[in-house]
Amino acid sequence: FVNKLDLVGSNNSKMEVIAVTDTTVKPSKTHPRTGSGRTIGEQEKTYTVPEQKNLHFEIGEIEQAIYAKVVQKCGRRLYWEDWATDIADIAKTHITRITTIVGNANNTREAGKFKAFADELRDDLNDSITDEEVIEMLAQHLITRPVFDALFGDEGFARQNPVSRAMQGVLNELQEHHLETEAETLGKFYQSVRMRASGIDTIEGKQRIVVELYDKFFRKAFPRMTERLGIVYTPIEVVDFIIHSVNDLLQQEFGQTLGSEGVHILDPFVGTGTFITRLLQSGLIKPEELPHKYQHEIHANDIVLLAYYIAAINIETVYHDLVGQESGYQPFEGICLTDTFQMYETKDMLNELLPVNSARRKRQVALPIRVIMGNPPYSAGQKSENDNAQNVAYPLLDKRIGETYVEHSTATSRRNLYDSYIRAIRWGSDRLGEAGIMAYVTNASWIDGNAMDGLRKCLVDEFTSLFVFHLRGNARTSGEQRRKEKDNVFGQGSRAPIAITVLVKNPKVKMHGKIYYHDIGDYHSQQEKLNIIRQFGSVNGITGQNGWQTLVPDVNHDWLNQVKQEFDEFLILGDKKDRAATPVFRNYSSGLKTSRDAWCYNASRDSVEHNIRSMIEFYNTQRVRYHQTSENVREKVNEFIDGDKKKISWTRALKNDLVKNKVLAFDEGEALISAYRPFSKRWMYYSRRLNEMVYQMPQIFPNARAENRVICVTGIGAHGFSALMMDAIPDLNILDAGAQCFPLKLYEKSSAVDTDLFTRESNGGYRKQDGISTAALTHFQSTYPGATINKEDLFYYLYGILHSDDYRNQFHNNLMKQLPRLPVVSDVVDFRAFRDAGRALAELHLGYEKVEPYAVTINAGEGLPQTTSPETLYRVVKMKHDKGKDRKPDLTRVIYNAHITLSDIPLEAYDYVVNGKSAIQWVMERQGVRTDKASGIVNDANNYAIETMQNPAYPLELLQSIITVSIETMKVVRGLPPLRV
Repeated sequence: FVNKLDLVGSNNSKMEVIAVTDTTVKPSKTHPRTGSGRTIGEQEKTYTVPEQKNLHFEIGEIEQAIYAKVVQKCGRRLYWEDWATDIADIAKTHITRITTIVGNANNTREAGKFKAFADELRDDLNDSITDEEVIEMLAQHLITRPVFDALFGDEGFARQNPVSRAMQGVLNELQEHHLETEAETLGKFYQSVRMRASGIDTIEGKQRIVVELYDKFFRKAFPRMTERLGIVYTPIEVVDFIIHSVNDLLQQEFGQTLGSEGVHILDPFVGTGTFITRLLQSGLIKPEELPHKYQHEIHANDIVLLAYYIAAINIETVYHDLVGQESGYQPFEGICLTDTFQMYETKDMLNELLPVNSARRKRQVALPIRVIMGNPPYSAGQKSENDNAQNVAYPLLDKRIGETYVEHSTATSRRNLYDSYIRAIRWGSDRLGEAGIMAYVTNASWIDGNAMDGLRKCLVDEFTSLFVFHLRGNARTSGEQRRKEKDNVFGQGSRAPIAITVLVKNPKVKMHGKIYYHDIGDYHSQQEKLNIIRQFGSVNGITGQNGWQTLVPDVNHDWLNQVKQEFDEFLILGDKKDRAATPVFRNYSSGLKTSRDAWCYNASRDSVEHNIRSMIEFYNTQRVRYHQTSENVREKVNEFIDGDKKKISWTRALKNDLVKNKVLAFDEGEALISAYRPFSKRWMYYSRRLNEMVYQMPQIFPNARAENRVICVTGIGAHGFSALMMDAIPDLNILDAGAQCFPLKLYEKSSAVDTDLFTRESNGGYRKQDGISTAALTHFQSTYPGATINKEDLFYYLYGILHSDDYRNQFHNNLMKQLPRLPVVSDVVDFRAFRDAGRALAELHLGYEKVEPYAVTINAGEGLPQTTSPETLYRVVKMKHDKGKDRKPDLTRVIYNAHITLSDIPLEAYDYVVNGKSAIQWVMERQGVRTDKASGIVNDANNYAIETMQNPAYPLELLQSIITVSIETMKVVRGLPPLRV
């Protein structure tokens, strides 16, 4: 392996090392502390190096030098990762040069060729594709073609693929501008590809190489495309399960196989071609069936150029490996560079530069597809307006979604029904027509999501059999539920729950909508899940007592977690549509949504004001520049603005303000203390202009002087129910799924004729009113005649009810799918018990900073001089639990900082859980120092302690107080009476 290396020591003395080792040599055993040791092996020959005067090496230096030489000679995976780090800059250079060439008025020939090609791509892909995206594709081709030549130089792909030829034709027009100079910087990389590929003679090996390149290329060079298209790579076990499931169901339902003539198969989102290549290798298509199937009845699409290239190469190479090279090169003509959704929106109009691709598209549209399978894109759209990565609209497809899934949905927010994977389901069902099988691996949120009730109804109506294999892996849960979900089958590629769904349309079957469901189970690692999938093999492998479960939808089209109907008889807390006769609250609101938390929230008031001032200044500069340009340039606001996240956080509303030429100015009075997370207050800039959505908060907290109390509950679709009372403006994400806030009081603007002058002045010109409705009060008074009950009693009674274990357990599913409702308990004694408990809990949860700190054992000040300032002693960066003897977190001990440790924390304090975490965990998580990655803004909790609380020990004392709050809260909760309605 290593013959002869020249090594240079730290004193530049040279030393020759000669080593001959057998390939069975084991890794070197290294001393755990010093790094010294020797290589051991059964057939090892070692040559001792004579001592040399003044020759010495730093620890690990010899190993590093050998490793560097090996890399230089042989190449390595990390070398490719180094290349991947540079690829973004190289791609940008190509993009800039091509943009300059085609944008130069003197280059009429080049510009004409480019325009014709761009028009053809828009016709074949999507008419929303910009010139910038076309240039990006040309840069991809320019960089990656040598890779394919290195890997598959003799295969004929680059010479015969229609898209590759068209791309090269455009670039040939630009070659006199020396575009290849940047590509030369990748010479060593291309050489390493050739070296690595030269030792690989199996198609599986080459596939691993190109998929790895694909992943590294896109993650580094084109991250926004990766996010927008939801590029993620499907494990082989999942692919094989889907392929075999489809084959089994084809036999059972139609008496056919995947190899049967007339069974057209389509992967509409082919990616690197894994589904098609595994299909060819599966043995499910007989050797005598393979040529006809390959040439006529297997089809694939992709919108991403590099994915299209790799898929075509992989499929062609696998096929030729199976049938033998003597048959000659046979291109895979079933693949199209296209947007699958868009190709069914409009007809092909242009076919001059991509005639073969256009012909393939037209042929595919006309075919009777029997099987659709694959991994659809999962993106629901951009996360931030700074991303400029909006999903494309498809009018006809989206209209179908509106007519079906949206029409039958009862949800208020239906945005996720236009997620790409939902579009794939709608498109696939329509494309199959009356008979066929659709099999996808997708986000599993549709199985029990509130907004997906219309989708579930339509699937039952449209398909005869539905097989749903739930693979779990939802990383957006917390606590015990997060541990149950555990790993995702896609690893770090997805945070969403995953499901394999196989849907059958058989017109000969009278009964529609038979649902078969299987849950993979709790606590499984990624590898364990993949092993289970492999063992099952297909839907037919899930058998026995723990096999398929048959589900029956309820009236709400819920398949899982079905609700109790009696819940709907309780009083509704609020009704924005004024349909309820007796709403408990006159109005309520979502928590505040800034869409720029790092800018609008901070532990330091000075930091909030500085950040907002600088952003306003930058916005106004952009606004002036925008309106000084010509109107045709101004039309593309997303491309015009500077999206530097260290200067500004763009949102939809702020872009609209820019277009409307609205001037922003800093308001001194808008900074106030808010409730950002449970038991975590922050300074906030409160502004309709710089908070994306204030909802109804101005009626609840109109300004910094307004006092109020609100009961916040988790929003619809939360993973667990929580309620928490607050006396400051709550953030939308203070509780899961968007906090909904029900106020004790409401504020309205006072008029000039108001006589209550004191009230108007103390609240900044606003007048207080009751948040509880008179109708609700009357309802309770009539239920308990003779009892004295007021509106505040109802407010605290509700808070007590929301903490009842009986209430939460009996109506768990309802609370995941609906906002809470208020039951009327059977007698006034219980009413008073819940009311008094609610009041006690309110005082604990609102006054948490003033509660007596719990007497834990504190070891403080070790290793510090006596002159150490309190600011230094109590400064906290990140609290963490100490490790026990088993190396697991010891919940009884918290390392506060390098000088302070808390011990003897009672374990029962962790029983009080809010929004999936114990109150203690919330304090530990939030009392520290955080830096926002995008903006670089630092949020230091020590600033709140010193500047606002004027107590450097505030984080430590807060942790102690929350321990007390937690213990006392659980005492109150456990003392509640049974829920007798």
